[in-house]
Amino acid sequence: MRILLIGAGGVGSAAVSIAARRSFFELMVVADHDPARAARAVAGHGDRFVAATVDAASADAVAALCREHRITHVLNAVDPRFVMPIFDGAFAAGADYLDMAMSLSRPHPERPYAETGVKLGDEQFAVAQRWAAAGRLALCGIGVEPGLSDVFARYAADELFAEIDEIGVRDGANLTVAGYDFAPSFSIWTTIEECLNPPVIWEAGRGWFTTEPFSEPEVFDFPAGIGPVECVNVEHEEVLLIPRWVEAKRVTFKYGLGAEFIEVLRTLHKLGLDSTEPVRVRGVEVSPRDLVAAALPDPATLGDRMSGKTCAGTYVAGTGPDGQPRRVYLYHVVDNEWSMSEYGHQAVVWQTAVNPVVALELLATGAWSGTGVLGPEAFPPTPFLDLLTGYGSPWGMEER
Repeated sequence: MRILLIGAGGVGSAAVSIAARRSFFELMVVADHDPARAARAVAGHGDRFVAATVDAASADAVAALCREHRITHVLNAVDPRFVMPIFDGAFAAGADYLDMAMSLSRPHPERPYAETGVKLGDEQFAVAQRWAAAGRLALCGIGVEPGLSDVFARYAADELFAEIDEIGVRDGANLTVAGYDFAPSFSIWTTIEECLNPPVIWEAGRGWFTTEPFSEPEVFDFPAGIGPVECVNVEHEEVLLIPRWVEAKRVTFKYGLGAEFIEVLRTLHKLGLDSTEPVRVRGVEVSPRDLVAAALPDPATLGDRMSGKTCAGTYVAGTGPDGQPRRVYLYHVVDNEWSMSEYGHQAVVWQTAVNPVVALELLATGAWSGTGVLGPEAFPPTPFLDLLTGYGSPWGMEER
């Protein structure tokens, strides 16, 4: 296996440090628009890692880099505005493809808070037959959320339930960052995108529909000492992926943002600072959202200032195999102190990065295989969960 990892930011750099301990691949080329950042990501990890420069907005550039290094698998670790050129570039070069976020959505032009427009992943699913006909695999949404959360949904359907009423992905943390009034622990560009777009819900008999941002608040009690956190509806890939492969009556995604974070996002929206359309400032064109991202600290640099834990998981309610009502929460917790001491990367980016590396190893060994555009739910969940535990990061389950 010869891997091209595009993006040497927080998640990409963490993926390098995780992959460096595994032997399933021959080469990993780490490419970024900033050659110095790519070089830092591979430094000290040995001859299997090579730094490169790439324009992630150019499918031709991605394809050329794949051909130069005889790449078999492309792992996309940049923000979702670059999904389609990387996706197309991998296909043109005859490589398989993995990402952690799918192609962007566009709200319904007249009824954005009731009906879907272009949904997350629609552009990729539109060419699924082309990928299948070519014998190529695009494994989409294989981070932590989406990703591990989807694996949990499939595991629940296969092993824990006879009938599922609701699958609700719930994400919460008690992380704090010393020295900053506001410092997101993940890409603010991506966070703005998913939090301010209309959230999507899926219901049997109705299909996909949308609601207002931050709707349906609920307090969810997270494990490992995190405790109760208010969670709200947010647009996320799981709601678009899970119903394609797992039968359930309702699917939702709710994020534990907190009142302060929600207020910041609402203020950015009011001021137009969430926009991706360039504006001219003193003769220079810049996207307001890019400016916000540049003004905030890089999440990859915050690890030594962070403390606490982050939890990603999937709540499932329905009927167990014994015919009795059952509610479970399958989850994965990462303590920032552990991820920093063990890998040198903060908890949120490490938790995201470990899952595509696990998936790549399963593809390398043949434990996972497929063609077309597929989500994590399309694959057997037990090999993934067993290997994740083998990476030293076990998952858990609570009856609720």
